[in-house]
Amino acid sequence: MKDQSDQYVLDTSYIERPEGSELADFHTHSTASDGTFTPAENVALAAKRGLKAIAVTDHDTVGGVAEALAAGKEQGVEVIAGIEFSCAWEGLDIHIVGLDLDLGNEELMKQISTCRDARENRNQMMINKMADDGIDISREQMIAEFGDMKWTRAHFARHLISKGVVQSIAEAFDGLLDDNGKYFIPRSSVRPDEMVNLIFRTGGIPVMAHPFQYRLPGPDLMRLVTLLKENGLIGIEAFYSTHTPEQTAQIKEIAAGMEFCISGGSDFHGKNKPLIDLGTGWGDLRIPYELITIMREKRKKL
Repeated sequence: MKDQSDQYVLDTSYIERPEGSELADFHTHSTASDGTFTPAENVALAAKRGLKAIAVTDHDTVGGVAEALAAGKEQGVEVIAGIEFSCAWEGLDIHIVGLDLDLGNEELMKQISTCRDARENRNQMMINKMADDGIDISREQMIAEFGDMKWTRAHFARHLISKGVVQSIAEAFDGLLDDNGKYFIPRSSVRPDEMVNLIFRTGGIPVMAHPFQYRLPGPDLMRLVTLLKENGLIGIEAFYSTHTPEQTAQIKEIAAGMEFCISGGSDFHGKNKPLIDLGTGWGDLRIPYELITIMREKRKKL
């Protein structure tokens, strides 16, 4: 396997870690969705970074989990079967991470298949909308550039760069691909409370991903997390690459008040998010492994 772990990922060897601490990353992406490292390469990088565990949480797919599990056995890294579902709530794209998934559960796998089909339909609608505006794009071009995979907006951004429509991924998302952008098409009609309930009902651990990304006013954020709690939400991401110390503290306070467990992850995507490293985010992220132990213990009691 070609080692690409130092090609465009920050060198974090200078970061001091408490002696004997065990660290993990519970939110990562691979080439099974919109990451640029294969699942096995993610696991190898996790071993290199000294992580005890890594969760594979690709968008609406578990296609990378088997490869990661095999690599984990070789590398001595615990691999957690996971996913990041895209859900729709009051016009917003809300993400729910599922951990410790039962990949043999028929109901769960059927929903994942439904999400995959919805994503493919949405991608074709985006292609059609761009082509109608004169952008040189087609399904055949996307397959040639990225393969027949689970495309996300990051893939469309890279295609727009290759066609000279924009100069960077950030520019592509600013006004074209973000939630209010010209070419944005909602991914899903599944509500986040429904997805939380499904993950919980099928034995997994449902976690609310990056709560500040939705830019919800405080009362609306609390309304959403209350709805999710009523349907089985166990965790909420407090440790996240873009969180300020104040935001982390705020989520910890919400978690304490609502009896949620704390989770966290870098949201690693390889060169699609080149300043975010596995396990350490922008450089100072530290996610204790014990968080998954606490979530598992709570899951057993519910």
